[in-house]
Amino acid sequence: MRRAEPADRDALVELVAGFRVALALLRGADREPDLGRARGELAEYERGSFPIFVAAETAEAAGGRDHARVGLLGYLVCRVQDDVVWAESLFVRPEHRRRGIASALYAEAERLALELGGETAYNWVHPTNDAIIAFLRKRGYEVLNLIELRRRRRSESTTRRIRVGDHEFDY
Repeated sequence: MRRAEPADRDALVELVAGFRVALALLRGADREPDLGRARGELAEYERGSFPIFVAAETAEAAGGRDHARVGLLGYLVCRVQDDVVWAESLFVRPEHRRRGIASALYAEAERLALELGGETAYNWVHPTNDAIIAFLRKRGYEVLNLIELRRRRRSESTTRRIRVGDHEFDY
């Protein structure tokens, strides 16, 4: 685990595009990776000085390729507002999941929160993202206080009903 470097940019763009495809699927929308949009999103993170952590393949595992050519397995972007750290996006390539990479990346967000005087990292989570909900619950996270409401986009379909407190929603 390390901070992202300029040489990671192209690999990060691919990961950001993969993250957005995965999120679209949670809303019932099938999307192709959009590298141009991902490039723009990464540029936004860079302009905002958002800390970006990456899980990089070791040189040994990469067969001795030089550092600039070593692949990225996943990334975590943090948004920092005062002493509050938000885990903005966390993504691990599907073929590298269930190996502790997400946990190691997330530990960087928690470490950053502590360094800044906070006690925890905060998260916005899609309510049907069962994988991240299970991941965060395993780390001791619970629902705090937020439900976001908006109209469904034309490209989205509802896939189930969810209950939040006394309210049910098509989701």
